[in-house]
Amino acid sequence: MASPTSPSPQTARFQEKREAILGAAALLFNERGVKGATLSDIAASVGLVTNSVTYYYRKKEDLAKACFLRAIAAIDVITLAAATQPTIQARLTHFFQNYALLLSGMELGEQPPLVYFNDLRALPSPHHDEVFSAYTDLFRHMRDLLKSAETVGLSRDDLNARAHIIMSVANWMRAWFWRYEADEYTRIAGRIVDVLMNGFSGGQSSWNSAQSEPDWTLATGNRETADSFLRAATLLVNEQGYRGASVDKISAKLNVTKGSFYHHNDNKQDLISECFERTFSVVRQALSLAENSTGSGWERACAAARVLVRYQLSENGPLLRSSATSALPDQEHRDRVRRTLAQLTERMANVVVDGMMDGSIRPLDPSVAAQLSVGLVNAAAELTRWVPNANPDNAPELYVRPIFLGILCSPSGA
Repeated sequence: MASPTSPSPQTARFQEKREAILGAAALLFNERGVKGATLSDIAASVGLVTNSVTYYYRKKEDLAKACFLRAIAAIDVITLAAATQPTIQARLTHFFQNYALLLSGMELGEQPPLVYFNDLRALPSPHHDEVFSAYTDLFRHMRDLLKSAETVGLSRDDLNARAHIIMSVANWMRAWFWRYEADEYTRIAGRIVDVLMNGFSGGQSSWNSAQSEPDWTLATGNRETADSFLRAATLLVNEQGYRGASVDKISAKLNVTKGSFYHHNDNKQDLISECFERTFSVVRQALSLAENSTGSGWERACAAARVLVRYQLSENGPLLRSSATSALPDQEHRDRVRRTLAQLTERMANVVVDGMMDGSIRPLDPSVAAQLSVGLVNAAAELTRWVPNANPDNAPELYVRPIFLGILCSPSGA
């Protein structure tokens, strides 16, 4: 006789089918965005009809919420386990090693796929409220990884900014770990922890708090009206993905009519393409200035990161999140955008190599250092979520400095 606590065959089948639906949904949400994927597509990918999926999840938003909560829970398990380690370095090592194992398992098909957090804000209420509450709890648990006697002198803003770095690095890993074979993931995770803990500085290189880049002016466009459409579209795509950023919503954000939209833009797809080009143009300008300016590689790498983070938080920002590529309407466009992003990241890696050659940057993995720098810039647009007081003036000290000097560096001015 079966134990009273043993699941019945029907319950086991229910759980198995639900897991299959969640896995298929995660893949399609990652590929097309929450707004772009349909219940019928998800059903077809697991050999079901739409009505069968609605038996488990009545609406697509219910399914998306379940996918987000499932991903948050999986990462939270790793975070809470890491918190039991005695030191910050041991905690970060434990977290990133085990997170890398999770990503490796997904790549090899040994772990179920998890949804990206790109479209979390595209969920309507009350779905968004529940998911964001869980995501906030995950952030707090990641912040706890940084609490010890070593960080007792950090302000709340400092600690939150550094926790945002940790969370952003973890989220960003999924965007570039495809470059490596799955059995390398834990080794690369070790290099990530090395950069986080020890920063970039080589020997005598130090952070100059008074340093600025007065001549590093990043042009955004020639026509004020056209640039306002680009900024509005960028904000909406960052929040709700390509399909969530409708012509109606872009027009409403600028308080103009749809007729005005089409007077200035041929169609939404071309406008979003211009958003990517605008973002890449700004990043390209900063990296070109870093490549061609005087000073050590360390000084130029720091300057490039500072100027781009300032831009993100300025009235000209934000830049389009790289994760927006997942919801672009065609594969060719996605591939082209991802290729450009990879090329720009390589340019940052070359600046890091310059610093290693002149001794201003210590020996480290330049590709990992470049990815962390680019990911830092990419995530800066969301810094105010956790640090409401962050602005173009203080963000370089709160947020850029800990990457270049190490996550445990003393607060600015200490």
